[in-house]
Amino acid sequence: MQAKIVGLFISKGGVPKLPIKRGFVSANGIEGDRQRNLKYHGGTERALCLYSLEVIEMLQAECHPIAPGTTGENVLMSGLDWSLVKAGVKLQMGEVVVEVTRPTTPCKTIIASFKDGDFMRVHHKQAPDDSRVYVRVLDEGDLHIGDDVSILE
Repeated sequence: MQAKIVGLFISKGGVPKLPIKRGFVSANGIEGDRQRNLKYHGGTERALCLYSLEVIEMLQAECHPIAPGTTGENVLMSGLDWSLVKAGVKLQMGEVVVEVTRPTTPCKTIIASFKDGDFMRVHHKQAPDDSRVYVRVLDEGDLHIGDDVSILE
């Protein structure tokens, strides 16, 4: 199965992020997206937050009320082996190239997405293959729903 972008999300700050069909991605992130707390979010080393649809579906199967966009991800993809998406990995997403800088650290702003408020369920130290990741943008461009995603060697 070819990995694809299945969701793009932005907000004026906070969660949930709302779906869009396309967006231009620069070194500072996707157009129209804002963060309330720039100490922990945004900037060139955290330009985009990526997540896996398969991880969201697994969390839903565990009865967590998570849904696309509710944990602050900008790009949701499907069909990619999420266990391979670690710091240093480069991804081609449509015409955009990114490099994973680090896993995200969950905070209480995403508490509503988790059963019993257990937002630490996706902490990279507890569940490294279930964490969202931050990326820096190496090549800017447009992203669209349906764009191919691949890991670059």
